[in-house]
Amino acid sequence: MSRLMKRGGCGAEPLVASRELTAVSADGSRLHVEVYGAEDAPALVLAHGWTCSTEFWAAQIRELAGDYRLVVYDQRGHGRSPAVGRGGYSTDALADDLEAVLAAALDPDEKAVLAGHSMGGMAMMAAAGRRGFREHAAAVLLCSTGSSRLVAESLVLPMRAGRVRTRITRAVLGARAPLGPVTPLSKKILKYATMGPGSPPERVAECARIVHACPRAVRVAWSHVLGELDLDAGVRELTVPTAFIAGTVDRLTPLAGARAVTAALPNSLGLVELTGIGHMTPVEAPEAVTAKLRELVTTYVVGASSALEEEAV
Repeated sequence: MSRLMKRGGCGAEPLVASRELTAVSADGSRLHVEVYGAEDAPALVLAHGWTCSTEFWAAQIRELAGDYRLVVYDQRGHGRSPAVGRGGYSTDALADDLEAVLAAALDPDEKAVLAGHSMGGMAMMAAAGRRGFREHAAAVLLCSTGSSRLVAESLVLPMRAGRVRTRITRAVLGARAPLGPVTPLSKKILKYATMGPGSPPERVAECARIVHACPRAVRVAWSHVLGELDLDAGVRELTVPTAFIAGTVDRLTPLAGARAVTAALPNSLGLVELTGIGHMTPVEAPEAVTAKLRELVTTYVVGASSALEEEAV
């Protein structure tokens, strides 16, 4: 049974996946996958970001599972996907894992909308040139992500850009200290670093619970990958229709990077800028993210299938 809960507190009923499966990546790593909705419904594949899990997409699952088939998975080391050895964290691993999930959860040649938040979006960029990605991707939604220079461009520290800020930011994001329990102070810090100033307390608490559950060693290992990220070439290979959603006060992957990626996309559907929203867009602005996903599925999966059927007749 899925661990995802309704928004609304401890008494909420659980969301139960229609099925769960394990995808096996190229290096043998095992990935926990959950599927929601009818098996014959149009498909959506959702990839979460650094320190998150399948729970990050709870709002989208709840709103869309009645109409679509949603595939969500835990990135390696997150949620219910086991951690791997020190050499098992890389952008190639992100691409391998996404390909493995697509192969395990979708029928051959089945098209789906793929959406990635933060590191999940980086998985899309890393896999863009892969055969498995191109076989299944009808369209892509990137949420609050970037392709390179993440540490140098981060605005988490209120300092002038330069070597000193970059060095300190790298140390902060890669800190080995445990996050510990969720407390009023830890929620305040998390909100400042990752969310907009107007984020409701319940959404801050939701994000804090998810982030604090990420194992320390996994958090640190992936921070090193993100610190050296260079997926600009992957952006240029992302030839399927691609939309971008970003918050105007995102400190981790600032809006300037979102604009640069959007401009470099070969088949850009534009950038939606969410005023006052930070990095955690699927949780902070669930309605906007859900609406864009519905639009993409309607246009590029349902619409494309109807066009093919008409041509066959």
